[in-house]
Amino acid sequence: MEPNDQKAQGGPTAPVRGAAQARNAEPARRREGLLWVWALVATASLLVMLWLPPRLALPGDLFVPLARPEPPPDRLVLEPVSYDALPGWADDDVAAALPALRRSCLRMRFLDPDQEVRPVEQGGTIADWMPFCVDLLEAKDGAALRAVLQEHLVPFAVRNNRREEGLFTGYYEPTLQGSRRRTARYRYPLYLRPRDIVSVDLGKFREEFDGRRVAGRLVGDELRPYHDRAAIDDGALARKGLELVWVDDAVDSFFLHIQGSGRVELAGGEVMRVGYAGQNGHPYYAIGRELVIRDGVDPKDVSMQSIRAWLADHPEQADEVMQLNPSYVFFREVRGDGPLGSQGVPLEPGRSLAVDRGYHPMGAPVWLDATAPDADDAEAQEGMSLQRLMVAQDTGGAIRGPVRGDVFWGGGERGAEIAGRMKNRGRMWVMLPKSIAERIVAQLLDTAPGTDG
Repeated sequence: MEPNDQKAQGGPTAPVRGAAQARNAEPARRREGLLWVWALVATASLLVMLWLPPRLALPGDLFVPLARPEPPPDRLVLEPVSYDALPGWADDDVAAALPALRRSCLRMRFLDPDQEVRPVEQGGTIADWMPFCVDLLEAKDGAALRAVLQEHLVPFAVRNNRREEGLFTGYYEPTLQGSRRRTARYRYPLYLRPRDIVSVDLGKFREEFDGRRVAGRLVGDELRPYHDRAAIDDGALARKGLELVWVDDAVDSFFLHIQGSGRVELAGGEVMRVGYAGQNGHPYYAIGRELVIRDGVDPKDVSMQSIRAWLADHPEQADEVMQLNPSYVFFREVRGDGPLGSQGVPLEPGRSLAVDRGYHPMGAPVWLDATAPDADDAEAQEGMSLQRLMVAQDTGGAIRGPVRGDVFWGGGERGAEIAGRMKNRGRMWVMLPKSIAERIVAQLLDTAPGTDG
């Protein structure tokens, strides 16, 4: 007889109810157990995802990319500070920066006072800089220079959004072996700037592109990308009368392109100084990444020295790897002092700094707080303190962002040793004339939360 029938007839219902509850509880316990199992699986999966590297190798050369949030776009943030807030301000031999500062001021002094110094928000006009430059040219020592700086300029801490630290690298003036004529030994050309290349200053069209340029060639009425490194290496510019000089080593030529200027010791004993004359408009690609990808080299161990060693050890791959950097630099002969930076003045070893001119004006004094490798200790990555006054006098294809700099270390083996290994974190402060500083501070107050506007 079915239980419901017994209940309807008034029979004993308690034993029947207990059996039914037992049968119903059993699936519930199973469901509860399954929930615990799924919770454990989900937790373990999450821990595995957090532990794994960004790209997980699977059998069959398959890769599963793990999504990570994109960093915000670069944005310059300036905050006025006192000179006492500059790390090491009282200890630096600031007089060592006087030659670089004088060159920048002399360059400005002969320009139209109304000429804009880009980027305009930070650079203003030549007239904004003249009171500082007039007094600077009279300064004879470090004490006088400090007084002039404090009288005319305001230091601003530089951030990229909220990030105070950025990357600081080094460059130098290399020496190559060459000839004015091609021979069996000297067969790698350094080219003059081609006449058909068109360079466009994007800042003249859109203010937000200030400091950005593109280059290409006209095909009909259309501007198209210029020949890349691979095409030029394959002869795209050959037999057009553009060969400035011939050198004997393709790798030396490649690194000269990265440095932007150098010396060529000619076969007859003459020394030719070559400087930057233009670029093909293609983006710079750091081939050190290939050592990481191909040989699993630790990114921290990538340097000019390690790249040179890798190219020497893999001659059959050297051309292919160098051509992964499509950027190509054109040169001109420089007579007199040098090398010349983007401001058009000779650079000062240890005091001239390449910056992103989309954020910082050429000629601006910069306070740097970073470190550099010890030239006498190949194992020391941070053997030298760099709390010093520098001058923004140059730019570079790989120098991008508000907190980014490239320190010029001069020529010779010491310059090459420091520059080739320098890849250190640091902070920077830019010093701007008080007339510009007042406008920047007023704008900061206008846009601050809780203010009108």
